Amino acid sequence: MHVVVNAAMSADGKLSSRRREQIAISGDADFDRVDRLRADSDAVVVGVGTVLADDPHLTVKDENLRDERRTNGKPANPARVVVDSSARTPSSAEVLDDDATTYVCVSDAAPVEQRAALAEHADLITAGEERVDLLRAFAALQEQGIERVMVEGGGELIFSLFEAGLVDDLSVFVGPKVIGGRDAPTLADGDGFVENFPELELGEVERLDGGVLLTWHV
Repeated sequence: MHVVVNAAMSADGKLSSRRREQIAISGDADFDRVDRLRADSDAVVVGVGTVLADDPHLTVKDENLRDERRTNGKPANPARVVVDSSARTPSSAEVLDDDATTYVCVSDAAPVEQRAALAEHADLITAGEERVDLLRAFAALQEQGIERVMVEGGGELIFSLFEAGLVDDLSVFVGPKVIGGRDAPTLADGDGFVENFPELELGEVERLDGGVLLTWHV
């Protein structure tokens, strides 16, 4: 399995404001790049916080890219995966519609009623006692034929993936905005590292949409 974390952040490293509202950081060229990355993936992964804050659809926008996937014998859209330890994903969430297969990864501690409600709209993967065990969950996804994974956030999930040693590449668009705020989400939140910091090798640097796209290899 190959896991790519993709994100857009401000010049001061914020994903959004302290209100956790979606902010346009990049432009059309980066949107096209992200759509291409989605189209090349077997699955797109987000944490439940991203679902609750943004209600993303996580599908390929460009019809030509969807046609390309169909020509290659794939469904029009990659699978969608929500990491949701407590099964908080609303049944009305865009990510649960019929446009693509959706997996929701939950823990054993998730309420049975909420798991049952989600199971009407998605395939459930139960891994971990209190929190989702990402190694087990991603192994289960791999058993479903998912090999190329794109992660779109948020910061808590991205940190947990680095902590679990699951990230292969990190693509970050750094946009020409300053957001600020001690409580605004960053690229990698969670508890943070105090030792054994993941080391990255810079692969590519590209000017884009008034900012810069950095591609790192873990």
